[in-house]
Amino acid sequence: MKTVLSFLALAFLALPTTAQNQEVEIKVNKLTDHVYMLVGRGGNIGLSVGEDGAFMIDDQYAPLTPKILEAIKTVTDKPVKFLVNTHWHGDHTGGNENMSKEGTIIVAHKNVRARMSVEQFNKDWNRTTPASPKAALPVVTFSEDLTIHLNGEDIMIFHVHNAHTDGDAMVYFTQSNVLHMGDTYFQGKYPFIDLNSGGSIEGYINASKKALMLINDETIIIPGHRDQSNKKELQGYVSMLEELKASVSEAIAQGKSEEEVTNDTSLTKKYDDADYGSWFIKPNVMRRTLYRSLKDSNQE
Repeated sequence: MKTVLSFLALAFLALPTTAQNQEVEIKVNKLTDHVYMLVGRGGNIGLSVGEDGAFMIDDQYAPLTPKILEAIKTVTDKPVKFLVNTHWHGDHTGGNENMSKEGTIIVAHKNVRARMSVEQFNKDWNRTTPASPKAALPVVTFSEDLTIHLNGEDIMIFHVHNAHTDGDAMVYFTQSNVLHMGDTYFQGKYPFIDLNSGGSIEGYINASKKALMLINDETIIIPGHRDQSNKKELQGYVSMLEELKASVSEAIAQGKSEEEVTNDTSLTKKYDDADYGSWFIKPNVMRRTLYRSLKDSNQE
């Protein structure tokens, strides 16, 4: 199982090769008059533009920075003033050093800077991520909430606890009614919950519920990965997570082992059949993650 997890993680988070970088196209999707979603390779990028400058959320991988900047120039001639990292993973922070050299101020939750500042070892993947260079580190950090006032917009940045990681932030453009959820939302597919970085199923569900309290039926949601979404889809996603949590919790109460839960396809069949397990996180990986998260929670 560790081999499977390692393969998945490396495939998902590894830096693009030169050939892959040449093939990547940065697509610019206009969401509102001032807010865009940029899609390339890695986490979805949020972008707000206006007379005060550009405001960016996540930056994918370092080799893609020139293409990303060129894409941004198609919608604004202003520099990127601020960059918010939704969490520490390299497919969302890989371009930090390049953006810092452009004069961009990098903002993130304090745990993002803490994790990026030192070497990270993931025991499940047997993978070590080296510490980031100083220029890649966020220079503005926060504990819970932060508001940036830019381009006639009150931009709310708020922490959600122990969801995808221990440093997740969502970004809400209050006037434009657009919410960037980072990797606390994998639209239409099972989520990656990074237990080694402080993530948990309980926190993941609570993060989505916090988002639902904030938004309305007209809100446009930018997920960390995959397609533009909305409140109705997010509600369905929460229902999926809660049902799977209940199923695995019951299996744990019955005394089933980690391997038994991992191999029990009936626990996730409803959502496997609905194609939730056809992307990065496969059904068996989802079941094992749920088991480990819930078992650890019960032992606390």
